Amino acid sequence: MAAKYSYTGRLSDGEKTTGVIEASDEATAARMLSARNIIPIEIRMGAGETGRANQEETANFLTPNVTLDDLVIFSRQLYSLTKAGIPILRSVGGLADSTTSLRMRIALRDVIEQLERGRSLSAAMHRHPEVFNQLFVSVVHVGENTGQLDKAFLQLAEYLEREQETRKQIKAATRYPTFVIVALVIALVVMNIFVIPVFAGMFSRFDAELPLMTRFLMGMSDFFINQWPYLVATILILFLGVRQYLKTEEGAFKWDRIKLKIPIVGSIVERSLLGRFARSFAMMLSAGVPLTTALNLVADAVNNRFMASKVLEMRRSIERGENLTRVAQASGLFTPLVMQMISVGEETGRVDELLGETASYYEREVDYDLKSLTSKIEPILIVIVAGMVLVLALGIFTPMWDMMGAIKGG
Repeated sequence: MAAKYSYTGRLSDGEKTTGVIEASDEATAARMLSARNIIPIEIRMGAGETGRANQEETANFLTPNVTLDDLVIFSRQLYSLTKAGIPILRSVGGLADSTTSLRMRIALRDVIEQLERGRSLSAAMHRHPEVFNQLFVSVVHVGENTGQLDKAFLQLAEYLEREQETRKQIKAATRYPTFVIVALVIALVVMNIFVIPVFAGMFSRFDAELPLMTRFLMGMSDFFINQWPYLVATILILFLGVRQYLKTEEGAFKWDRIKLKIPIVGSIVERSLLGRFARSFAMMLSAGVPLTTALNLVADAVNNRFMASKVLEMRRSIERGENLTRVAQASGLFTPLVMQMISVGEETGRVDELLGETASYYEREVDYDLKSLTSKIEPILIVIVAGMVLVLALGIFTPMWDMMGAIKGG
């Protein structure tokens, strides 16, 4: 039975280090430390309070999740280390010490422990699906079996970097519209609570019939001021209800399908998903993953339940003996460009290369569309702002002009 040993040792650069390790005896603990490139100075039974007792670290619901940035850095560093011929146990140990993500550090500590027990790297990573998804683990597994683990991590690093770049572009493209919408909401609340009541008090002193738009604004302001608990409760119930529904399988499936049909952004989402499909499928095939297994993994990678269901239907059709081009055509999911690439690739045995080119094409298209998204949304935002100004003008200034005319006439 494994016991905990606290140790003091020195790293290869001479730096002193302390920690806790689990082993069956002191000799095993010493061998495990040597495998991590740590020269043991002192090993003693019992896990005392040490400065680097990383095994005692635990995560809770407040601990930040492992980000895409963390995975990109991890993949890129592990590629460099494995390419340099450094043993995987020593490489993972060094990255566990250097990472700033607590969840990543805890996962890597467990990966090290599993490697020391004789498990493969992919099997050890598979124990942490919240950090390493199935696509990540599968590529690592293929790299292990083919003796090309460094290339596997290079593929993962490039794939994750493209995903990271796309997310950054989406954030940049939606920053301006989001800011304008938030500003409009704040302006609407301020006007209804502070501005319109002032004019309502002024209009009430005149015994005159107010225009329809003015009565509408005053009624809306009254509702904001006097009925706000019902408004907040309604918004909260709707938000929680929709959120809960989207967590269900049916709700998530319908929302993922609707996203592809939203005006302006729907086509961008669709091409982004097709690019992700082509990129991940090409990576799987070039890594040597069987076709049906690759489709199964790609269904998870696209992160869209509607498209995933179509991809899984393709896998089932291929398992029945149909070829890739026919099932892709039957799915109705892909554009003529993708279909042409799949057909030519299947004929020439270069599906992975042609899909990689297709992915690059879609990534360029999405990049261009995201950069021009703000210019497409801006006219809509201008119309909304103009509508608000028009309502205010008709509701507030019209009765003021009428009263000024009445005063002059009197």
